[in-house]
Amino acid sequence: QVQLVESGGGLVQAGGNLRLSCAASGRTFSSYAMGWFRQAPGKEREFVAAISRSGGRTDYAESVKGRFTISRDNAKNTVYLQMNSLKPEDTAVYSCAANFDRSGYYYRSRYDYSYWGQGTQVTVSS
Repeated sequence: QVQLVESGGGLVQAGGNLRLSCAASGRTFSSYAMGWFRQAPGKEREFVAAISRSGGRTDYAESVKGRFTISRDNAKNTVYLQMNSLKPEDTAVYSCAANFDRSGYYYRSRYDYSYWGQGTQVTVSS
């Protein structure tokens, strides 16, 4: 089992940057594929980015491609989401998720993830 705690959210002006962190408990962090999702008020939770357990494979939603970067440090049990050129439509609660994985791949569907953090609020003002 793994517990996830996000940090780094906040209020930023459009065009600004933020870096989210997700710290995981447990000794087997490198066995988990990780993902970031977001949920805006009145909307469903949507995929943002995913990374394989080694960090060698990544994937992004079209809406964030070229602006956001997902990475991980397995020695620190942490996954990051660097968000650049933020837009008001990026405003949401951002959550990280973990999926125990043997394939070495990444996952886009929220239904593939077993563990979730509480989320951190990101607000982008225009």
